Amino acid sequence: MAASASTNIGNSTNAGNSTGKVEVRIQEADFDLSTELAQLRAAQPGVGAIVSFVGTVRDLNEGASVAEMALEHYPGMTEQSIQAIIAQARARWELFGALVIHRVGPLLPMQQIVLVAVSSAHRGEAFAACEFIIDFLKTEAPFWKKEQTPDGARWVDARVSDDVALKKWS
Repeated sequence: MAASASTNIGNSTNAGNSTGKVEVRIQEADFDLSTELAQLRAAQPGVGAIVSFVGTVRDLNEGASVAEMALEHYPGMTEQSIQAIIAQARARWELFGALVIHRVGPLLPMQQIVLVAVSSAHRGEAFAACEFIIDFLKTEAPFWKKEQTPDGARWVDARVSDDVALKKWS
């Protein structure tokens, strides 16, 4: 099941000088990084920087082999949560666009899980906004991960390091 939320946002007092497209997609299908980045930049001649983060499934977690990871989400609420995170980033930095694609369903080691990409006139804003979005997505968006290990299935707990990463933004 795929879900998507896409909005074109113009200048507003809540988003600084941010303009352009914001898109959030929750989907089972894989994504093509090159295609997604080209679409983020399309018709935006002011873009001077695009920064992206791609998260992938590891084959080892907490000392155990991982054969598969299943991701679940709360439809509707997950998209709204990510849209709110992007809105916070756009209020802090001048961005042309932002894209978050998060996969759900069963995934194997080395497969892509998430793409966070932002476009801006300058690299500083793009790097900071991308890091901000993934830091908040990891802790604030309603996703659940279950790993299949040699000892059976286990739910993945939140990491202390993810909570620590949030503190730098307050």
